[in-house]
Formats: sequence, C-alpha cells, structure tokens
Amino acid sequence: MTTHETFERKVDQLFAEWNRSDSPGAAVAVTSNREVIYTQGYGTANLEYDIPITSTTIFDIASVSKQFAAFAIATLAHDGKLSLDDDLRVHLPDVPDFGNTITIRHLLHHTSGLRDWVQSLVIAGVGMEDVISFKHILKMARHQKALNFEPGAAYLYSNTGYNLLAEIVERVTEDSFREWTDTHIFKPLGMTNSHFHDDHQMVLKNRAYSYQAVENGRFKHAVNNTTALGSSSLFSTVEDLAKWILNFDNTQIGEQAVLAQMHQRGVLNNGEQISYALGLNIGEYRGLQTVGHSGSWRGFRSHLIRFPEQKFGVVILCNLDTFNPLRLTEKVADIYLADGLAPVEASEPEKAAAPAETTKSEPLTPEQLTEFEGDYYTEELDTTYSIRVHENGLVAQHIRHDDILLTYADDHFLGNTWFFPEIHFTRDETGQVTGFRLTGGRVKNLHFEKRD
Repeated sequence: MTTHETFERKVDQLFAEWNRSDSPGAAVAVTSNREVIYTQGYGTANLEYDIPITSTTIFDIASVSKQFAAFAIATLAHDGKLSLDDDLRVHLPDVPDFGNTITIRHLLHHTSGLRDWVQSLVIAGVGMEDVISFKHILKMARHQKALNFEPGAAYLYSNTGYNLLAEIVERVTEDSFREWTDTHIFKPLGMTNSHFHDDHQMVLKNRAYSYQAVENGRFKHAVNNTTALGSSSLFSTVEDLAKWILNFDNTQIGEQAVLAQMHQRGVLNNGEQISYALGLNIGEYRGLQTVGHSGSWRGFRSHLIRFPEQKFGVVILCNLDTFNPLRLTEKVADIYLADGLAPVEASEPEKAAAPAETTKSEPLTPEQLTEFEGDYYTEELDTTYSIRVHENGLVAQHIRHDDILLTYADDHFLGNTWFFPEIHFTRDETGQVTGFRLTGGRVKNLHFEKRD
C-alpha cells in the first residue's frame, strides 16, 4: 500500500460513522503541491431517496461564500471601479446616513457596526425556514436606525455587510451578482457546479438536502429558502472548491495584487490588528500559518482551510448540523502534514474558576413589575413585543415566538433565548418607563418605544 493510499484510508476512517445510507454525511477534497490529491463523499445527500454524497454533490457552503464576494470587490478596486475606502453611500445612497462614514473596507472586515440580519430578522419574527430573499435583507439594512458601534471601533461579525458588498458589485458593474461571479470566477476556473443561488425555487440537480439531528438517532429536514447573496448562498462542490484553493498558487484568475490584498488583516481605529482579512480568517494550527473560513446555515456546515507555506488545502462540506468541519479539516491536516506540525501540547488540568463577585439582585415584587407591562414597538424592524408579569417575573410575547422569560439582574433583565438576550428599560425625567433597549449577540442597543 502506497503512502497516499494509507493517508486516504485514514481520511475515510474520520468519516466512517456517517458513511451510511441512513445518515447525512460529508464530502472532502484535499489539495497538495498545486494539485488535487483526494476527493470522496460519505453518507447520504437525500435521506428520502437514498441518494449518496459524492465529490460532485452540491452543498450550500454558507459563509465560506464570503471570500468570493471579497474577491469580486478587490478585483473591482484593482480595476479602478471603486476604492476600499469609498463611503458606502457613494455606491448605495439608499443606506441610511448614521452620522459616521462606513467604508467598503469596514464591510469587508466586519467593523462597520451594521447589525447582523440573522438575529435582527429573528427578533422581527422571521423564522429561519421562511423565505428570506436578498431584497428582504437589503430592506432591513435600509431601515436600520443606529449602528452597534462607531465604524472601525470594534470587530463584530455582520452578514449584512457582505450582502451590501454583493449589492455594490451589482450597482458598479450593472450585472447581477450571480452573472458577475459566473463570468469572472466560476467559468474561468471550470467551477461548473457552482453558482450564487438567487432563486430559492430553482430546480438543482445533485444538491444535498440539509438535516438537523433529533432524538433517538433520527433526523429532520432543515428547510433552506434563503438567498443571502455575498454573505452566503453559494452552492458548490468540493471538486469545484479545490479549483478555487489551487488558484491561490496556480493563478488563473485575479491579479497577484488582488490575491495578496485578500490576505491583509483589518485594523481597528485604535491600531489593533484583527485576524479577519477579506472574507478570510488568518490563523495558525500547530505552528503553521492557516487561511480559512467556516460556514453554518440551517443543517449545512462547511470549512475551507489552506496552509499557504505548505501549499496544502482541505475543504469539507457537510449536511448535518452536528458536524464540526473545522475540527475535521484539522484532523485531515494531522494525517498529511504530520512531519511539519508542532507537537500537540498537553493541556493542563483546568482549575475551577473563582466565582465572580456579583451583587445579588433583590427580586422585584409583582407590584414593582407591573410598571414594565405594556406594548413595545421598534420602527427599525416594524415589530412589537408585549411585556407582561408572569409569576415572579416578566415575559416578552411576540406573535411569532414562544413566550420569552425575563429574569431580573441588577438594573436590567436577561432573556432565555439567544436572539433576545438582554434588555434595559428606559425612563423619562419623571421616572416613567418609556421603552427598552435590546442588546447582546450581533445586535446592540436596538430601541423599542413603549406605546400607550
């Protein structure tokens, strides 16, 4: 057995537990020294029809898509059609003026302060299984009333920024984002099974369905009706993405200056350098530099990683929400790059963390809680929550959500769900409750006004 055959067998063993006809699975591609050295599929693309995953199965690669939007923008900048330091509103004047300039560079590095559409739309009552169109996302961005923070002051991942980048490509080139990427990326590289999915009703052969794990080893279909161009919604295969990986060394599209710019990490207003470049995370694994990105949407999970010095790359696409493709790409690297990796450091036993010093909040009485009752509306998302007393606390009620339990902590309340994490009630000069600010996650200080 050759060395390559031994490596391939070890890779197959990593996916053995999913390589069944009754389980979702994954596809993998490995590149080394400017060629594809292994591709394989494991498990099932469609459980209803027993269709197996192969290296040509098409997945929604989720946020791995961002590097393609970044390539488009960097190419247009190289061609003199825009500048990364352009004010966003030069190209998209229908985006609100927040009083601080947001540049294209801010969008690329997730330092714009724009709220992420995923959490925002859930707050508004949108279900992730609903039809979420590109126009729907852009409309949300145009209605945003305030930023999470001053542009450039912090890094906070924002899918919204990358959707606006896709819209900028359309405005500047007068082509649809799908057409531009087809013409300038996918066709020249021979990525014949790749496209930005701009029609959720499109019939697409060889696509994988995505699944969520439920109790007793069963699965349910994670419905995907989203067209989030730029931030996500690139449908592709591991074979096609291997061609993209190889382009960073065997340059067929993109000037060297463009590819180099994609690797330039962002810098905050205070001079701090962040790890995020242009649709790429710059990092390290066991002593070797890495360039990569993960993706997660519905039941799809994806990761693409490159080791530029070793001219080695791995892409893994999965259709089950319990997969950890990042860890799997690292395990594949462990197999092929074993001789060049630093030893795994033995982790020290974790010491029990000292309990944080907190001031215990005295619970509020039902009488005290009643002043918070009422309907609260946010114009930004055009949605209303009703706050009501429930037993010894409060609940936030919305027509599209289960009741959200609110627990008092010092001067604010904590919600029991990821999209409604923390609210601070506001008062006027007389002490009357006038509204609340919702904050946490990728949405900061979203204002709700109390209605009489």
